Formats: sequence, structure tokens, C-alpha cells
Amino acid sequence: MKTSLMNKFLTDKVNNLAASATLAMAAKARELKSKGIDIIGLSLGEPDFNIPDFIKQAAVKAINDNYNSYTPVDGYLDLKEAISRKFLRDNKLSYSTNQIVVSTGAKQSIANVVEAMISPGDEVILLAPFWVSYSAMIKICGGVPVVVKSDIGSNFKVTASEIEYHITSKTKMIIINSPNNPSGSVYNEIELREIGKMLENYPEIFILSDEIYEHINYGLEHFSFASIREMYNRTITVNGVAKAFAMTGWRIGYLGAPEWLAKACVKLQGQSTSGANCIAQKATIAALDANIDRIKYMIDEFSQRKKMIINLLSNIKGFKLNNPDGAFYIFPDISYFFGKTINGFEIKNSTDFSLFLLEKAHVATVTGEAFGAPNNIRISYAASRENIKEAIDRIKSVF
Repeated sequence: MKTSLMNKFLTDKVNNLAASATLAMAAKARELKSKGIDIIGLSLGEPDFNIPDFIKQAAVKAINDNYNSYTPVDGYLDLKEAISRKFLRDNKLSYSTNQIVVSTGAKQSIANVVEAMISPGDEVILLAPFWVSYSAMIKICGGVPVVVKSDIGSNFKVTASEIEYHITSKTKMIIINSPNNPSGSVYNEIELREIGKMLENYPEIFILSDEIYEHINYGLEHFSFASIREMYNRTITVNGVAKAFAMTGWRIGYLGAPEWLAKACVKLQGQSTSGANCIAQKATIAALDANIDRIKYMIDEFSQRKKMIINLLSNIKGFKLNNPDGAFYIFPDISYFFGKTINGFEIKNSTDFSLFLLEKAHVATVTGEAFGAPNNIRISYAASRENIKEAIDRIKSVF
């Protein structure tokens, strides 16, 4: 059936929805791999570590204890108690179990909040660069993404006054992601308190704080937006175990929010996926109750890889770099290459550049256009040192 005919039967919402750029690039890389081409994938934000043994053991115990039934929509009570303890210990946040909802990944937690709160015409402020799915989620609900731009010169961060400039009577929410995907930038306590102080003048605006990369930072202490006393009742804190504990496929995310909003998210989730996986929930209890030192070896390795990839890329003319404080991404400005033709390949924008690297160097990255930063590409260093070195050697060779 022709695409145009198929689209006839789909809603405008789906037809107008862009595919996830990160997943699209990963699919393109898999397609080339299936043809026998050796592709090095630096596109997905997926740690290459094995899950720590103590988490595996908790999962095996849950299986042997015969956990196999449907779970409560909002998550097992003992997991929500562990999340409550984690929030208090790591973030100085007091969330009761009635304020916590467990979902199938942090992505679903965010989607639940957006769907529960955003009506057609509502504006949501995004601090660019932003995670690719924020904009799509807002549009699905009929909302309007409003982008506050930044660049490598400001270390990919924006100020309170820059955010305030974009606030209108239609502004319903601001999404903050720190440490940031794709830039790796981290907002410090002073910067976040300045944003909170400004928002005291706008009592009907809510803040969704995506803190999934909380533990992957290199020197700057993580600060949770909801720990600002005046912002607590207007902040939704989202987190999960995918990144810090290398549990991407286990699909467990969670949120802490005002109780009325948590109940709304439970209502929505009850009509879609219902409760998250039972074995993964039990394993997550072990992860969250553990001392963070038990995963420090991963953070230390990411730190070394960051230094390595910055050093390697700095030897390639045209890559403008900064030194991010968190996550596991480098987000170079590659606008130097726009308008150039290299190896017969014309590069007009960052999408062309990312495709050029895939086809000519056989290295998968992600265009910055998807993140609201058209002069950049995202390179993940959640890969082995050997693969990182080989990938950058390949990139250097094509220039």
C-alpha cells in the first residue's frame, strides 16, 4: 500500500509526528550492519556496562519468590518506599508514597505528566538543547513548544531572564533537564535558584525536572529543583535507573509530584500500560537502596572516556568543543563544515553532517537539529575506549 494512501487512514497527530532522531539513526546503523558494514554506534545513550551483580541477584530472587502477577498501577509499595528514601537521601526531597508513581521508563513518566497537564494551545518552555521527545510529547497533546536557545559559548545553558523573556499568558510548564541530554551541561544550585526566584512571579507555571542523569556528573554536586522550598509544590521530579545503573532495558522510571498530579498520572497509566514489570521493580529496590559508591566505577570510567574523546576530537579542525560536567555526551559545534563538499558529499546542515559520518566514516551520531541545536551533533561516549578511539580515527580520516 502506498504511503500516501496509508496516511489517509492515520490521524493528523500521527502523520505530523516526527520519528525519534536517536532511534532513527540507530535503525539506519542496524540496516547498514545487516549489509555487512562495520558501524560503530555512538548515537544511543545506552551504557555499555553489564548490570551490577547485586541487582541481578535481586531479580533472580524475585523470580524464585514467584513474582509474576500484574503489579499495582503506581508500582509496588516497597519500591515506592525505596524511592521515597532515595529522594530524601540524595535530593533532600520529602515525597510520600502517595506522591510517587512508577512507570515503564522515565520517558513514560514524562509523557504521563505532559498528557495530564497540557491542553491544546498551552505553551511549554524548552531550554535548548533539549531531549528529542519533549517537543513531540507536547505536540501530541496539542501544546506549543517554545524554545529558549543557547549555544556552546554559554556552555549550553540559559539564564532566568532569558527564560522570562519567553513567558506568556499561555505558558503552562517549563522542562529542565540537568545533567542535560544532549549537551552534558549541568545547572548549578545558584543558576537554578535564580530561575526559581524568577518563577515566584508566575505562580501558575509548573516545572518538570528531568534528573535521569543525576549520578553521572564530574565534580558539580547535583541540585534538585524541587528542593527550592517555594518551588516544591509546583515541581515534578522525574528519574529512573536506566542510565546510572545500566538498566536501560529494564524500563523503570518514576516521578515525585503533588499528590493530585500523581493521582492523575495513575489514572492515565491505568488506561495504557498499567503497572511496570514485576521483576524489574524488585531489582530496582536493590539499586536504589544501595550506596552510590557501588556504581562509582561506571562514573569514573565515563569521566576517563570524556577526557579521551575531547582530546581526540580536538585534533580535528572544525570541531568546536566544550567540557561538559555530566551525562555521557559530547555536543560539538560543527557549523564550520556547512557549505562544504567533502568526498563528494555536500554538507548543508548538521543532519547532512551526521549522515556523512555514517556513510563515509561508518560512525553513527545524531544530528543536533533534533535537539533544537542545528549547529551541533551529539556523540555518545557510552561505548568502550577501543570503539571511541576507532570511531574518532575514522572520522579524522575522512577529512
